[in-house]
Amino acid sequence: MMNKSTRLLLCCIVVVCTQTALQAQWDSTYRPDIYKARVELFTSLPAGKKDMVFYGNSITFWGDWPELLGSRNVKNRGIPGDTGFGLLELLSKTMNGKPKRVFIMIGINDLARGIPQDVIINNYKRMAACIRAGSPETKIYFQSLLPVNESFGKLKNHYRRADEIPIINDFLRKWTQEEGIGYVDLFNAMADENGRLKASYTWDGVHLSLEGYRTWVSVLRKEKLIR
Repeated sequence: MMNKSTRLLLCCIVVVCTQTALQAQWDSTYRPDIYKARVELFTSLPAGKKDMVFYGNSITFWGDWPELLGSRNVKNRGIPGDTGFGLLELLSKTMNGKPKRVFIMIGINDLARGIPQDVIINNYKRMAACIRAGSPETKIYFQSLLPVNESFGKLKNHYRRADEIPIINDFLRKWTQEEGIGYVDLFNAMADENGRLKASYTWDGVHLSLEGYRTWVSVLRKEKLIR
């Protein structure tokens, strides 16, 4: 028979082990292998007040934004595999040019890596605070997370928390309105009748085809955010 002190000690051990296991599911220090090289490139490039900067992960990275939008002032600062923590670090190093506008889409890799919703949401708030502190005249636009399509069967970790995407987008929509920040709803423009990413807009259920990028551009132009 265990005495009361022994039972309490074992309970504490279980709690600590459980917390450690949960923490192991996600790591705020994680950066994709390409991260350092991309940051070195970005910080070496000229930056100015006319810039319109797209920040995000591989979905942003694979968009040829200057070509798609027909402007030399559009800059692509997406990093494949990046998360909210990586973007926070990147913002602190690349806002010296005080750009005219920044467009942010980040979070699908956070979900895939097991990062909790409240942590993802808190990082959005930290991003806005970082930009406002370093470049108060910059207009901020948070873009919704895109739907995913699990029927492609390629990126299972990115599909498994699909039901959380509308919840995060709903937060973004309400919070940006309260904060006077821009919000771009790409989810509804790209979702099919079942709430999945339209098959013609993707090649793996997460990343976009040319048709997907053209739809993205059409939303930005419809909202008169880009000419």
